[in-house]
This record gives sequence, C-alpha cells and structure tokens, in this order.
Amino acid sequence: MLDKLESESKMRKADIPKKSATLNMLIDFYLASEAFKRLRPATQKDYENNLAAVRTTVVEGKALGLYRNQYLKVRHLTEAYEQWLQKGVRTANYHKSVLSAAWRHSMRYDVMTHNPIKLVKTQSSKTRRVTWTRDHVKAFLDAAYSDFQYRSIGLIVHMAYDWGQRVGDMRVLTWDNLDLDQCQLDLQQSKRNAHVKLPISADLCKMLNAQKADFGYQEYVAPRVRHRAGAYPPYDVNEISTHINTLLDKANLPRELTAMDLRRTAVTEMLEAGVDIAGIRQVTGHKNMHSVVPYMVNTLSGASKALAARGNDDDEHS
Repeated sequence: MLDKLESESKMRKADIPKKSATLNMLIDFYLASEAFKRLRPATQKDYENNLAAVRTTVVEGKALGLYRNQYLKVRHLTEAYEQWLQKGVRTANYHKSVLSAAWRHSMRYDVMTHNPIKLVKTQSSKTRRVTWTRDHVKAFLDAAYSDFQYRSIGLIVHMAYDWGQRVGDMRVLTWDNLDLDQCQLDLQQSKRNAHVKLPISADLCKMLNAQKADFGYQEYVAPRVRHRAGAYPPYDVNEISTHINTLLDKANLPRELTAMDLRRTAVTEMLEAGVDIAGIRQVTGHKNMHSVVPYMVNTLSGASKALAARGNDDDEHS
C-alpha cells in the first residue's frame, strides 16, 4: 500500500503543472486526475464538453484556455461568464461550476492559491426578464451625455440598445467598424463570428461624430476618457457596470437595469413592432430561431397586437 502511495506521489510530481501554466494545462491536469475518472461516464462527458466551451471562450481577443494562470484576472472571468449567460443561465452556471472543480483540483497541489471563478457573481437560474423602456434609455443617455467623463459609457449603452448588440462588442468597437459618411456599422461579432451590417440612426450618428472629433485619433470608439501611458484603452466589463450604476443613480433609474438587458430590450421592441424572427436575426446575428428565444420577453403590448392581428370581430359573437 505504501509503495502504491509513493508511486502515485512520484507520478503526480512529474505531471503537476507549474504555477505559470495556462488554463488549458490546468484543465488537462484535472481531466487526467483520479478525481475526474471516478465520475460517472455521462458526467465525465458533460464536464469535457463544458470545459471545451470554457477553453475556447474569447476574452479580450484571446481564448481563455491560452491565458497563463498568473495573468488570468477576475475581469476576464466576469466577461467570460457574461458571454456564457447568452447561452442561458443554467449553462453559464454549469460552465462556472465545472471550471471551479478543475481549479479546486489544482489548489490541492499548490498550483493555484485561490479559486478566482468564485469571485464572479452567479446569476439565479430563474430566467431574467428585465428590459429597459425608452424613457429609461432617454434618461440614462441624458445623464451620460451631460458629463464628458461618461460620454463613452453613454455611447456603449446607446450603441448596444440601438443595434441590439452585445456590450462586449460595443466596448471594443473601433473606428474601422464605422462609416460615418454613410452612417453604417460593419461588425464581425466576437462570440460566434457573425457578420452584421446595420444603419446608424441620426441621433447616434451625431454623437459618434462628436466623439470622433475628440477621440478619432485613437483606435477605440468608446475608450476610457483618461489615458494610460498616452493611450486610451477600452473599459473592462466591471468598470462599465460600475459606471452604469452611477448613472442609473444620477438619472433616478432602478438599479435592476443592467447592460446585458439592452440586447433583450432591442429584441423585445422589434417583436412588438411586428418584425419577424428572420428580420431580428439580420440585426442580432443569431444563427437560428432558437438562439433568439432566450431574448424574447412577453409583454402586454405585444400580446394585444397579436390578438388584434387575429381579426376578432365582436359583432360575429353578439
């Protein structure tokens, strides 16, 4: 028995990743472990599929699995989690749980000293139905655009709402994506590489021209307003959330509103306006109808229009 333990100890020392290992190496270490092999075959398959999705999640232009342990920050994991939420809360939480298991395994061998994914707030599995009203958006933008330090935050919200795009794409939007002469957006989405071309509304185009006058020499459309070593990098997702909460308070709006609700709001408004799923997909970049469904919110207005469209005639039943 003692010989077996000594043999396992030697094997583990040879296989234990260094603290500078990438996330891919830590995941592989876990998948090769006895702890993983003791799981039921079906569970192992689920874990492998979830960890494959984790590895390939692109954050700040780089697959999560390629990040080295010491450079993987909570902001990276928060952005990854927000991307996973687009596939559903349960899926996002499952990704998070399985990744947490892999990191706990590494902690047992002192590869990691903490489990950073635990610092990412988990959303309830209850389907989120919050949407912004047009009055919400107007009040928010009035508050943001009235103060130069929040103009970029205002633009991120304005663009996400107008175009029904993810905030993650809007925060790193570059001037190369825009043709302000023709008032058009040309975007390759980061999540699924969908390509969308969208018009820019007159109000948004006006604000973008004002922004270009101040930041047109920089790469990003909505960068931080204070430079870092002479450059103006984009905001990270945590900073955006913090500034949005500040502006919600300033505009006397409810804190329940979040940046992630803007895409859902755009889809809901298009449905209420009678736009079919195919048309919505042209805007959002979703590949099929099922991908759009999580963004759909039932509203009284939408239901009223649907019932009216049936052509009910009360006289027929009188």
